Amino acid sequence: MGAATQVKQGEVLRERLLIGGEKVDAADGAILVSYDPSTGQVLAEVAKAGASDVDRAVGAARRALASKEWGGLPPAERGRILNRIAARIRERAEELARLESRDNGKPLRQSRADVQVAARYFEFYAGVADKIMGETIPLGPGYVDFTLREPIGVSAQVVPWNYPIQISSRGVAPALAAGCAVVLKPSAEAPMTAIRLGEVALESGLPAGALNVITGTGAEAGAALVSHPGVDQITFTGSVEVGTGVAKAAAENVVPVVMELGGKSPNVVFADADLDAAAGAVANAIFQNAGQTCSAGSRLLVQRAAHDEVVERLVARATSMRIGPGIEDPDMGPIISRKQLERVERYVEAGRADGGAVVAGGRRPDGERFAGGWFYEPTLIDAVGGDQRVAQEEIFGPVLAVIAFDEVAEAADLANRSRYGLVAGVWTRDVSKALALASQIMAGQVFVNTYGAGGGVELPFGGYRKSGYGREKGLEALRSYTQVKNVCIKYA
Repeated sequence: MGAATQVKQGEVLRERLLIGGEKVDAADGAILVSYDPSTGQVLAEVAKAGASDVDRAVGAARRALASKEWGGLPPAERGRILNRIAARIRERAEELARLESRDNGKPLRQSRADVQVAARYFEFYAGVADKIMGETIPLGPGYVDFTLREPIGVSAQVVPWNYPIQISSRGVAPALAAGCAVVLKPSAEAPMTAIRLGEVALESGLPAGALNVITGTGAEAGAALVSHPGVDQITFTGSVEVGTGVAKAAAENVVPVVMELGGKSPNVVFADADLDAAAGAVANAIFQNAGQTCSAGSRLLVQRAAHDEVVERLVARATSMRIGPGIEDPDMGPIISRKQLERVERYVEAGRADGGAVVAGGRRPDGERFAGGWFYEPTLIDAVGGDQRVAQEEIFGPVLAVIAFDEVAEAADLANRSRYGLVAGVWTRDVSKALALASQIMAGQVFVNTYGAGGGVELPFGGYRKSGYGREKGLEALRSYTQVKNVCIKYA
C-alpha cells in the first residue's frame, strides 16, 4: 500500500474498501465504475459498499474509539500523526494530483493546488490537537466547576465529486484532531483520491479504524451511513435535495449535522473598482473547475456605468481559454459526467428563452479531441433579470449570469435575491461602501477585493439559508467534532 501508483492512459484501476486498516471487497462482491470525464472511458472499478459494509466500517470506527491505540492516544501524539499525514501527502503530491485530474477532469495545476491545500488542512489541525481546552466557571467558595471538550464520537462524512481530496481533508483532519473516528464516503463519480487519502493515513501511523473509506452510491452506502445508529455526527456536502434527506435521517437518530449545500454566489463590481483585478477574479471564480464549485461566483452584479467594460474583459478571457483534458493542464477541463453536461445545456437554453444574451460560449466545443469527453465552453449570459432561472438556480457549470444595477441598495437586494447564502465578493475602492454592503449581504463569507483567499483553510466556511448550517475550516470546525461536558465539584 505504500508504493506510489501512477495511472497510465487506458489502465483500469481496481480499488477496494478500507475498513479497520484493511483493504476488503464489498460483502456481496459488487463494484461500481468510475469514468475519466475527459475521455468518457473507464478509469477504475471500485468496490460498491452496501449496508453490511457500512455496518462493518462503523463498527471498526467504534472499536478504534474504545482502543488505547486511538481513543487513549494523548492529544499531542494525534497532532504528530496529522503532521506525518501532511508530509506524506506532499511526498505523494504529483501522483495524487494526476489521479485527481484523471478522476475529476480538472486541470493539473488545480489538482496540484488542491493536494497542497489538503496537506495544509492536516498541518493546520495538527497544531491545535493538543489545544482543545475547556474552561473554569466561578461559582464561588465551596465549588470548583470546569468544562471538558471531548470527541463527539464516530463522524460520518459524505463528500462530493468536485474537490475530492480537498473536501475529504477539510472534514477528516479536524475530526481526527479532536479524537473522533471517521467513516468517509466519497462520491461514486470521483472516489479515487479519497481512497488514497485513507492509504496515506495508514502509512503515516494512524491506528486502524480511525479512518475508514467506503465507496458506493449515495442511495445505498450513503443512505445506510447517515442513518446508522452507531454514527454520532454527520458532515455532508451536496445538494439541497439530498441534504434535506440527510438531515431527516440524522433527526431520527438525534445526531448533529454540518451541512454545506451549495450556492448562487454573487460578485458585486462597482464602477470605482480596479476593473482588471475584478474581471480576472470574476472569471476565475466561475470557470475554475468548470464552474463545478459550491462557492462559484456564478452571478456577476455589475454597476451599469462599468457594465460594458467589465463584460468586454470577461468575453475576452472566456473566448481565449484553452479547453482540454485535465491531465494536459488546460485552462478549463470537462464537466464531470454526461448527465451534468446535459443539465448545463438545459440551463443555457433556459437563459436564452428568458431573454438573456449569450455573449460567449453557450455550446460544446468542436473538434475530434472533445468527442469522447464531456466538455462545455466558458459561457456568459448577459442581460439577465434577477429572478430568472439562471440567476436563481445552481447550475454547477461554467455559466456566468450578468446582471446590471445602479445603486448600492439595489446591489444588496439583488445579492440577497436567492435562496442561497454561501459566499459573496464585493469590488470597490470605497471602504465604507464595501463594509456597508458586507453587513447587508446574507452569506457565510464576504470577500472584499478578493475571492476565495487561496483555499482559506483558516477561514470559517458555511452558509446562510439554503446553503446549509454549521461551519467547516478554521478553528470553528472543531466545534462540530467535540461536545462539552461540565464537571461541578463541591468541597468542604
